[in-house]
Amino acid sequence: MPESRSGRAHAAQPAKAVALTRGPLQNRLVALLAEMVPGARTIRVSQRQPGQNWPSPYARAYDSRGQLIALNRAQRMTAARWVIRAHPELSWDEAHDIDLVNGALRPATDAYAVAGRGR
Repeated sequence: MPESRSGRAHAAQPAKAVALTRGPLQNRLVALLAEMVPGARTIRVSQRQPGQNWPSPYARAYDSRGQLIALNRAQRMTAARWVIRAHPELSWDEAHDIDLVNGALRPATDAYAVAGRGR
């Protein structure tokens, strides 16, 4: 990370949503995901399951406190496929988070930057 003149690292900038899921199809996607995973606030979608070298759609769900919600294989694959197919314009080489409250879709790395601001 580049340092400022004082020798301290710059603070992380607030994360901005890459794409807002707007429109009837995207609103329906968010509603279906919320129905599929009750209690979920965020779903993290990626092309790779942790610990695997080959691409395979993968999703993890988190509640409002950031606690992991257990998903079965069908839920993980279905949620990931739906989000990836709804947003083919994005680079799925990195994970993305979809917020089920406001429909914002952003790279997961932005979530890490925001979480680290309070330290």
